[in-house]
Amino acid sequence: MLPFEQIQGKDLQPHTQIEDLDIALKNNVLYTTYNESVVLCITESKLSSSINYITHLKEKYPIYALSEEDFLELYSKFREQKSDESIGSIDNDVDDDVSLEEYLKNDDLLLEQENSAPIINFVNTLFLKALKQNATDIHIESYEKSGLVKFRVDGVLTQIANVKKSVIISIINRIKVISHLDISETRIPQDGRTKINLGEKQVDVRVSVLPTHYGEKAVLRLLMKADSIPSLENLGFNELTTEKLKSLLKHSFGMILITGPTGSGKSTTLYSFLQNIDNKTKNITTVEDPVEYNSFGINQIQVNDKVGLTFAKALRSILRQDPDVILLGEIRDQETAQISVQAAMTGHLLLSTLHTNNAAAAIGRLQDMGVDSYLLGSTLLGVIAQRLVRNLCEHCKTKNSISKEDALFFNLEDGKTIWEARGCEKCNHTGYKGRTAIGEIITMDEGILQVIQKGADEYSIKEYLKKKSDFVSMQTQLGQMILDGTTSIEEAIRIGIKEL
Repeated sequence: MLPFEQIQGKDLQPHTQIEDLDIALKNNVLYTTYNESVVLCITESKLSSSINYITHLKEKYPIYALSEEDFLELYSKFREQKSDESIGSIDNDVDDDVSLEEYLKNDDLLLEQENSAPIINFVNTLFLKALKQNATDIHIESYEKSGLVKFRVDGVLTQIANVKKSVIISIINRIKVISHLDISETRIPQDGRTKINLGEKQVDVRVSVLPTHYGEKAVLRLLMKADSIPSLENLGFNELTTEKLKSLLKHSFGMILITGPTGSGKSTTLYSFLQNIDNKTKNITTVEDPVEYNSFGINQIQVNDKVGLTFAKALRSILRQDPDVILLGEIRDQETAQISVQAAMTGHLLLSTLHTNNAAAAIGRLQDMGVDSYLLGSTLLGVIAQRLVRNLCEHCKTKNSISKEDALFFNLEDGKTIWEARGCEKCNHTGYKGRTAIGEIITMDEGILQVIQKGADEYSIKEYLKKKSDFVSMQTQLGQMILDGTTSIEEAIRIGIKEL
C-alpha cells in the first residue's frame, strides 16, 4: 500500500490551472481540489511513472492515494475537459496551400503524444480541410511502415497525406480522446461521436475505430446539422421527380421506400421528406443505426443490438406511442419488413430504405422477405431508386466524341459530342465539382398492382415500366447528362446503372 492517505475519487473534479499539466498527466499524476486545497493524486499501479514527478515537486502539494478505479475516473475527466477545450472551436484561418505533413515536422517524441501541440494542430486542420473540400468522410489507415489519410469527396476517396506509423497511432489516439473512446483498447471495434465548432457553424462527427492487421483504422463521418438538410426542391432531382415525391408525401398512411447503394444520399432524402411534414401537428418518430441528424421536434431512437433494441423491437414499441409518421433507417430482415407493412396498413406513414439496385427490384426484395403480394399492393405507395452523380468541373472539362461502344451501351447516337474530366485547381485536380441526384420512381397504379398481384418478378415489372410514358429510368437520365456535358462517360460507368 502507498504511504499516503487514501481518499474517495468519485466526486473529485480536475484542477487544470497548472503550467505543467500535460507533463503531470503523462506521468500519471492528477491535480484536484480536496478540503479547499490543491492536491496531487496518484495510484499504486502507476507509481513507477509518478515517482519522478512527485520528487521533482519537493512536497509543494499534499499527496493522496486513489484506488485504481477512482484514479481512472478522475483521469477520464481530465481527458474530456482537455478535449472539449481543444476541439471546441477550431481556428478557421488555415492556409490551403500548406499540406498536412507540414504540421508534423517536429521532434519525434512530441509526435508520439496524442495531446502534443503538433498532433492537436494536425487533427484540427484535418477537420478544417475536410470541411472546406466538402468531404463526407475522413479515413485514417494503418499499414506496416506508415499510414494514409484520405478524404471522400463527391463519393470518391482521395489520398491527402502519407505519415509515419508512430504518428498515425498518435492521430488515432487523439481521435479517440475527443470521441471519448478507450485509447488503451486496440483489440476490438469502438464507436463514438464528437462535434466541432467553426465560428457559428457546428458539425457532428461520427467515429468508427476498427482493428486491422497492421494497427487501427479510423473512419470519421462528417454529418450536417438537420437545419442544413436541403429541401425537396434542392435535392437535385429533376422537376418531374420532385413533383412525384411531393405527391407521395401527401398521403397520411402507407409505405414509401428509397433504394440505392451506400453513399447514394438515401438518409438525406429521407430527412428532406420529414421537412415536408409538419412536426407540430404530427408525431414523428425515427429508428436509426446510428442517428444521422439530430433534429428538434422529432423523436429519434438509436438501435442498440447489445441490449436487444433492434429495428423490429423498436418498431413494435413505436406503434404503442401514437405515431403519425415513422422513419425506419433500413428494412434489413423478414421481421422488420412484416411489422413495417402492418404499420403502414394501420394508418401510419412509414418511410424507409432498402439496398437494391433499382426501384423494380425493391418489390421482389420485399416478397423474398415474406411480405405477401396482396399486402404490398395495398400498402406500398411508391419506390424511389437514386444515385449521386459527380458533375464535371466547368472550368476544365474538355470536348471529345463518344465511342461506338459507349454510344451503344448508353443508347446514344454515335459520334455525338461529349465532355471529359481534366482537373484544375478549382476542383482539386479531380475534374469534378459537386454532385447531382438522379432517381427513378415507381408509383402504385392499377397496372402495376395487377402485375404485383400476379406475383410478378423483377423482369415483368421492368417490362411494364417500359410502357409507361411518365417513367424515366436512371440510365436515360444519365445519358442526357452525358449529352448536356453535366457528367462524363467514366462517371456514368462508375455509377453502375444498367438499363431496364
